[in-house]
Amino acid sequence: MSEYQIAVVVGSLRKDSFNRKLANGIIKLAPSEFSFKQLEIGDLPLYNQDDDAQQAASVKRLKAEITAAQGLLFVTPEYNRSIPGVLKNAIDHASRPPSESVWGGKPAGVLGASIGAIGTAIAQQHLRNVLAYLDVPTLGQPEVFIQVKEGLFDSSGNIGPDSKAFLQSWMDKYVAWVKKHA
Repeated sequence: MSEYQIAVVVGSLRKDSFNRKLANGIIKLAPSEFSFKQLEIGDLPLYNQDDDAQQAASVKRLKAEITAAQGLLFVTPEYNRSIPGVLKNAIDHASRPPSESVWGGKPAGVLGASIGAIGTAIAQQHLRNVLAYLDVPTLGQPEVFIQVKEGLFDSSGNIGPDSKAFLQSWMDKYVAWVKKHA
């Protein structure tokens, strides 16, 4: 078993999501003492405070997986200049009721990819605001706003050579961040 288990939350449900590809590619850059598990968020019901006393099995599963992790990795697209609803829904479920939030103290990294020139800069800022409120220490630098272009991924799904050094540097800083805060 790896020393550091990381819960990966991809903010897109699309099968061929750029951000799922980015998550799959970047985790290959981590050292062997880190393991990663992409969490399922597409099966969560819409958050309703009336359900806090009897949370759905999918919500209990999500909370247990986050609790078991030593760190978090958020990889998100940007929808309408913010985070996708499915990601906010997952965050809300795992933070409720407030006395049972599972986010607090878990070190996190945030990145994302988009075809737009600014990548996912605004969505990431919104996500960082939410994570700050939930007491999630989030790696601040370097920021990763990836514009999806030809060559970002190779045919095997690895990070392409033009982006590999930058993303390896990010992963190295993320690893140090998790070790410092876990």
